This record gives sequence, structure tokens and C-alpha cells, in this order.
Amino acid sequence: MVQTLGLNQIIILLEAFRWTILLAAIAFVCGAGGGLCIALIRTAPFRALRGLATAFIIVFQGTPLLMQLFVIYYGLPLIGITVNAWVAVAAGLTLHASAYLGEIWRSTIMALPKGQEEAAKALGLRYRTRIVDVILPQALRISLPSTVGFLVQLVKGTSLAAIIGFTELTRAGQIVSNATYQPLIVFGLVGALYFALCWPLSHFSFQLEKRFASAR
Repeated sequence: MVQTLGLNQIIILLEAFRWTILLAAIAFVCGAGGGLCIALIRTAPFRALRGLATAFIIVFQGTPLLMQLFVIYYGLPLIGITVNAWVAVAAGLTLHASAYLGEIWRSTIMALPKGQEEAAKALGLRYRTRIVDVILPQALRISLPSTVGFLVQLVKGTSLAAIIGFTELTRAGQIVSNATYQPLIVFGLVGALYFALCWPLSHFSFQLEKRFASAR
């Protein structure tokens, strides 16, 4: 039975949009924690740990996000670990975000003038104090434009959750489109919702980049 595109269908899209926002937020927050650990390990004086962190980044940056979601959702049950679509998508996006944010923040840490750390050492500050009080505040400030830019990509990446059956915005658009046979209008609304979320973030990232460039 063909349905008419109306208020009920729009509510379905808005409900799914809420899940898209929530999924992106969880992946970004958890990925930020993982990314910070990766960045610190990659810049720490521990060769073995640096090698493990490098391998992690190579795997998750060198393979498609869609494949990672497939491996988690369909692969883990093969070894006796069953996860639902929500957990699989959240875990996949978190690992993906950890790899990219870790590399973004590592590059900004490495870009800081060497004199910053040398001065901290000369003052007798321990490694933890040097990182927390001297290095990270400067590095994270410099990386803000790139970090916000990655958040935009992460929001768009949530659309891949539809492939494994999780009903976020893109999946809801497919369902409503199939019910109403009005794909142009439905996906026009879906695109407008993504734009309403991503454009302000992109604009904010651009403004941060301009501000930091003028400050330098």
C-alpha cells in the first residue's frame, strides 16, 4: 500500500535524525578518548607501544569504514561474540574516529616547537606534567579546525550504518521512500537535515582555521 508523504513520515525522519546525532556524538566522544591515547602513545618514548599504535592506525585508516562495520557486525558472531546493530555501529565508528583523531593530534603535537618541551625539561617537569600542562593545551588548540572538520566527516559516515540494518537518518529515508514512492522529495529532506547539521560545523571549522592563521 502506497502511503502519502505527510507528518507521520516526517516524524519518522526526525526521530532517525536524533539517532544520527546521538551516534555521531557517542563515536566522537569515545573516539576522542581513544584518539588521545593513540596520540600520546605515538609520541611517547616507548618503541613497542608506538609500533602497536602505528599498526592500529594503518589498519583503520587503510581499510574502508564499511568493511570495518561488516567485520564487527558479521565477523564477531563467528567467534561467539554477538552484538546488535547499535553496538556494532558505535564500536566501529569509535575505532574509526580513534585512528583519525589520534593521527590528527599526533601531528599537531609533533608540529610544536621543540623548545617547548626542552624548556619544560629544563624546569625539571616530569613527563606527565610536561604533556598535560605544556604540550596538550597548545596541540589541542591548534588541532581544533581539523578536529571539527573530522566531526563533519563522522556525521556523514553514520549513513553507512544503514547497510547493517541500523535505522538512522539514511535508513529511515529508504524506508519512507519505499513506502511513499517519492524518493526525490524524501531524500531531499534527508539531505537538508544532514546539511543543517554539517554546514554549521564546517563553517565553524573554517572560522577557527582563519582565526588561528591570522593569530600566527
